[in-house]
Amino acid sequence: MKRLTQIQVLGDSVLKGVQVDPATNRYITKNEIDIPALEREFGLVVRNQSHFGATCVKGARLLDRLLSRAEPCDAVVMDFGGNDCDYTWPEIAADPAGTHQPHVPPTEFKERYRTMIRKIQERDMVPVLVTLPPLEPQRFFDWWCKDLDQPAVRRWLGGISNIYAHQEHYSRIVEQVAREEGAALVDVRGTFLNHGHLETLICADGTHPNSAGQELITQAFREFGLRWEKALRQQTA
Repeated sequence: MKRLTQIQVLGDSVLKGVQVDPATNRYITKNEIDIPALEREFGLVVRNQSHFGATCVKGARLLDRLLSRAEPCDAVVMDFGGNDCDYTWPEIAADPAGTHQPHVPPTEFKERYRTMIRKIQERDMVPVLVTLPPLEPQRFFDWWCKDLDQPAVRRWLGGISNIYAHQEHYSRIVEQVAREEGAALVDVRGTFLNHGHLETLICADGTHPNSAGQELITQAFREFGLRWEKALRQQTA
């Protein structure tokens, strides 16, 4: 373990701070993840390069670009999986008897993430993975399928709760790859589940954390930072 100061963040709209504006029902960037407070508390310099809609495929390109620039960097925080696990819902509605794959299938997602971790480690940087905040499946279905043939989508799904289970599977993959590759892990999902009131933390689209949810993301990163500092002290004692 080493002290982390220069932090690069590669992720999707969750860490970018995208929310649904309740007044307009449109997406806005309203990032209330308190990165400045984390920078002050832990002596960090954080550069957030998260992008709306990013999968690990785009993340790999962003990582290669970052590594080619040789910028000062002690750790790369990566938050992918939420878009990777999503489907093209209009195609499902049009052909509910067909076979449909998520944007990045699980096996490919796992191997791409593994490759990214190893590239970071080869540069003597610390890879830090982030688990996925849980979905609110009914809101997700109502938002993304509101203009589609909903009975057809339900036939393919077999149950609204399967939306939650499918996304949870990708979060478990994140945990697995972090464990197998020796990457650090920020358990955002665990922090949300420990809160116990998911409906108060997620926007109308069922997937993006609202301001209260973003406060919990801050909490998860703070708890990770405190554990890291404690481990450093024990290492040097």
